[in-house]
Amino acid sequence: MLIKAMHTNYHNITTDWKDILSEEFKKLYFLNLEKFLLEEEKKFIIHPKKKLVFSALNYTSFANTKVVIIGQDPYHNHNQANGLAFSVNPGIKAPPSLRNILKEICDDLNNDCKEINLKNWAKQGVLLLNSTLTVRENQAGSHSNKGWEEFTNKIIFKIAQKKSGIIFIVWGNHALKKLEHINTEKHYILKSPHPSPLSSYRGFFGCKHFSKTNKILEKRNEKPIIWIE
Repeated sequence: MLIKAMHTNYHNITTDWKDILSEEFKKLYFLNLEKFLLEEEKKFIIHPKKKLVFSALNYTSFANTKVVIIGQDPYHNHNQANGLAFSVNPGIKAPPSLRNILKEICDDLNNDCKEINLKNWAKQGVLLLNSTLTVRENQAGSHSNKGWEEFTNKIIFKIAQKKSGIIFIVWGNHALKKLEHINTEKHYILKSPHPSPLSSYRGFFGCKHFSKTNKILEKRNEKPIIWIE
């Protein structure tokens, strides 16, 4: 069902994703999602800031996407979320999952690294996509099942359908469910447990997804990702 889109700031996309996803903004599920978000704004603090909700799509265009990392929902503590999955801005203490990602990168690349800036990944073609793009402050999962999952499923579908040789990095069962219909003969899927402290020692540590990604890219004559500046 398509009807006229509302005039809100919840589709401020500046890259080629704007045209690719334009029909989604007119669909009933997205209009209902916008209504929900507008009501939430009146009662709660929402993360990330509205202008950052689509940072993943604005940093990494469809044309430039070559790696996809899927998160669950944004960080829900004050001033953490910046619109990129697993990422926080410089100067913000890294949450546990991000610290574990840093540890795995250091071990994988044999690098004595101190910090990572995921915005640099995004600029190189790593789409850092959360399944849900907003959350109430201090309430993890509070915007689940409101429409964001359908929207982000469409993003993954568009990538899987229209591109080839994409490397999907899948951490945990939640992310794996997002890829149920991906053609593994057309794309690459690297799987491990989630980097959270609850599961990181069950196979995330030692997964070597960062070096494996670059080996795939080099085999395809594509520029590898500079994971550590």
